[in-house]
Order: sequence, then C-alpha cells, then structure tokens
Amino acid sequence: MDLSDVVAAIHARLPELGERMALRIRSDVDSYTDESLIPFDSLRRSCTANADLVLSHLHRDGAPDPGPARETGRIRAEQGMPLADTLHAYRIGFEFVWSEILEEARGHGVSDAELVDQSAEIWALFGLYAEAVVAAHRETTAELTLQREARRSALVEALFTGVIAERTTLWEAARELGLPERGPYTVVAATAGSPGEEPLAGTEATLGQAHIPSAWRLLPDQQIGLVALATAEAEKAGLRILRRARARVGVSPLFHSLRDTPQALRFARLALAGLPGTGPGVARFDDNPLAMLVAAAPAEAAHLVEVVLKPLLGLPAPERARLLDTLEHWFAAAGSATAAAQSLFVHPNTVRYRLRRIEELTGRSLSDPRTAADLGAALVAVRSSAARDGALTVPPYRREQ
Repeated sequence: MDLSDVVAAIHARLPELGERMALRIRSDVDSYTDESLIPFDSLRRSCTANADLVLSHLHRDGAPDPGPARETGRIRAEQGMPLADTLHAYRIGFEFVWSEILEEARGHGVSDAELVDQSAEIWALFGLYAEAVVAAHRETTAELTLQREARRSALVEALFTGVIAERTTLWEAARELGLPERGPYTVVAATAGSPGEEPLAGTEATLGQAHIPSAWRLLPDQQIGLVALATAEAEKAGLRILRRARARVGVSPLFHSLRDTPQALRFARLALAGLPGTGPGVARFDDNPLAMLVAAAPAEAAHLVEVVLKPLLGLPAPERARLLDTLEHWFAAAGSATAAAQSLFVHPNTVRYRLRRIEELTGRSLSDPRTAADLGAALVAVRSSAARDGALTVPPYRREQ
C-alpha cells in the first residue's frame, strides 16, 4: 500500500475523523469549550469540511481549494472567536490529520522518504489555508466592526434627535451603547477643525479607562457625545479628560433622563458658542448662565450691544479696548476699583477715571444695579460676538508700563 492508499483509507472514516478532531480542539483550546459561543455541531462540521479538503488534495492532487478555510475564518469571526485561538485550533486540526496519516502508514509499510515528502506538502497546505483563515477572519471582523459602529452611531443620533422616546426603547438603546438606564448624564459638543476631524479623538477610550461610559457621534462641524457621570468624582475626572484634549468644548448641565438628551445637546452647543476667545477650552453651561443666554439669542444680543455700548464701539480701537477691558475687570472684581486695578496693573484712580468715562459715553450709571446689569450683559454679548464670528474686533488689552 502506498501513501495515496493510506490517505484514501483515512478519508473513508471522514465523519468519525471530524468528530474526534472537534473533541481534540475542545480539549486543547479553552475558548472552544463555550457551547454558547461555538456549538459543537458547528465545530464538528468545520473540522469535517477542512479534513475533507486536506485529504482530498493529498489523495487526488490538483490545485488546493481555500474555500472551506475562508469559511472557517468567516464563521469564527462572526462567533467572536479571537484570531489567535482560531489559528491555534486550525494548527491542532492539521496536526491531528497528520498524526492519523502517520499511524495508518506505519501499519502498511510506507517508506520514511514518502512520509518526509508528504509532511512537507501537508505543512505547505497548512500555510496556504492558514493565510485564507486569517484573511477571511480579518475581513469579517472589519465588516462587523463597521456594522457595529454604524449601529452605535445611529442609536446615538436617535437619542440626540429625540427619535427614541419610549422608556423601553430608551433602555434598550442605553444597554446597547453601554450606558446606564438612568443618569446623571451630560452632553458634550466640541468644534471640529475640518470636516471629518475628531477634536476629541481618543476621548471615549480614555473615559472608558476611567470607568466613565460614553457614546459619540461625529458630525461635519462637531463631535458630540453623551457621557454618564455616576458621581461627582466622575464629573471632575471627565472634565479633566476633556481639558487635556485641547479642543473647544461645551458641556451641558447634568440631566437624569435620556429623553432630555436633545435639550442637553442644545445647552452644550450654547456653552460652546459662549466660550470666550478662539483657543481651546471647556465651557460648562452652568458656569456662566448669562453668557449662555446671550449665545442663545445672537440677534437680540447684537441689538443690546447697539443700544448700550454703541458710543464706546465708535471710539478708536486702542481707547475702546482699554475701556472695555477695564469694565470687564471691574465686573470680575465684583465692583472693586482697587482689585480691578491690581489685575490691570494700573492705579485705582486710573480705573475710576475710565469707569466715569464709560458712564459719560453711555449715559448709564454703574452705581445703578439695573444699568450695571445692562452694561454687563452687553459686555458679554460683545465679547461673545467677537469670539464667535469676528463681527466686532476688539483688540486685547495691553498692560500699560
């Protein structure tokens, strides 16, 4: 009997061979013992098909057919089996077939030279089929990842737009996104530098490492996210992570029901619109409610600036900048000319002179709380407008020597 006859004899026992191979893999690869992950019938069919593939090629020659190997790679990827474990099982299967050939050959006088030649061929086949397994596993994994990301993105979009409203469906969406069913939550909105750019790239993973669940959606001009903050410590950690991203970020107030996600997104965007300057920073809606109100009504804010600050805005740029900066520092100092002078590095009398100049130009007294409130709101509006679209260019204050 030559080696071809040996292979034919083993091939005749194919069903029994496939089952024994499956049992061997089950015993040697821990991840294959989970019946819910890989049913034994599925593993047995795969082993039988791949054994048939190898034995048919050795018995009849001809070009190798990688089809069953690709099918194995595809199925294992769909079942969530790691590629390393899949290849380990595949190698065990080849070793099992080769050991069966050796055992059968010893009883039929097959020469060592034939066995050496056959061993080279069978391991060349292993290399070819293993490549097919790897390629199919990676292709399927990539496809499944894209599908999962697309579904996650669609669910996040549904929460942000309010498409999902029923409690049961909200709970299912939260579970699939890895979020708790109840808050507190917050919504984050960050400005994208260009379409498709992630201003908060890596933030979801960093939050996850801090045990802060989140779900994100990338839009052409923004990246928006829903973040679960179970504790005050989680909120502080989340803000630290957002600040490290060095992006322009707006953060909504905390809320407890996923039904309120669309409103929270509006608040986050208002906080982002009210963020001063043009550089990176994190603005929380609750930190400056007045700035948020101004950002919510840009047309009305522009009218307020026209009514209250028009005499100042008509001044030459250097004088206008000095007066507006002085007013801003005075408000920040809670109405203390001395404290404002310290932050501006000028004499307190200089601050008092500039404040009187503002009163004269605007016809409004800073000692009257109502008119002071008007001036404060108008100042927020003019700063917000300049930061948002450059509608009003206000040069930054320069320290006087």
